[in-house]
Amino acid sequence: MTDETLKVPRETPEERALRRRPPGWVAPGPKPPLPARDDARPREDETLSFLSGDFRLFQKRTGNRWSIDELATAFVASQVSPKDAHTHLDLGCGVGSVLLLLAWRFPERRGIGVEAQAVSVELARRSIRYNGVAGRVAVVEGDLRDVQLGERFSLITGTPPYFPVGSGTISSRVQRAPAAFELRGGIEAYAEAASRFLCENGTFVVCNGVKGNHSEPHRNERALTAAGLNVIARLDVIPRAGKGILFSVYTAQKSVTDADALGPTVSTLVVRDEASQITDAFAAVRDHFGMPPLR
Repeated sequence: MTDETLKVPRETPEERALRRRPPGWVAPGPKPPLPARDDARPREDETLSFLSGDFRLFQKRTGNRWSIDELATAFVASQVSPKDAHTHLDLGCGVGSVLLLLAWRFPERRGIGVEAQAVSVELARRSIRYNGVAGRVAVVEGDLRDVQLGERFSLITGTPPYFPVGSGTISSRVQRAPAAFELRGGIEAYAEAASRFLCENGTFVVCNGVKGNHSEPHRNERALTAAGLNVIARLDVIPRAGKGILFSVYTAQKSVTDADALGPTVSTLVVRDEASQITDAFAAVRDHFGMPPLR
């Protein structure tokens, strides 16, 4: 290649995602206002990724990116009756994906996130401003184990790190270590915080791994029960038909009544079929949050 040869800019993930939207497909739901701030543009080490409809999310290119864990958690949380969930708290909210998924789905709902990593707090706050929901969604910088919020919530969500310290190599990349490893506590810390902030009959929706380095058998259920929460439902997420469970999403309530002796209702979400095609069930989850069809 000579100096005179023109270099073709590499397509960004966002440009590729926009190109792949089906012809004529119009994103549903609320629209972000026209950006009017300097921080409404991604920086060199960032992307401005599609989320729900036309909502976008600022992320570090090599940091912790939002994933199916957050999507499944938000989906289960969205099944909690909106009339019983006017306020939403997301523990360890990261860059704000669950907060914004539910803010897009329920424009009347108020949301608060708690996040300990300053870099993630800054990204989440910029995404909140970008999408025009700063009047009803906010992020508090702090450790969920001791932060004080001065109120209780009818709906709380959480996506704890899966791996105990010592179970693997801790990444040195920005955001990734606390997002993957239990540096500030795991499912137990999240369950205790949820119990502290839930109002009576409030609901906690949390996802976590279920095998291998993720957790010992029944650890998740024990953690929720020890925090005074009754597990009423579990959604097992399987990445492809024939594979094992990747993670589970638990629905638990801080109830004044005794736990159901019959145990939780268990259901399954398979993401891809044997041919690696998106299943109808997962396509419905994406559609629920205003995402374009993949097939």
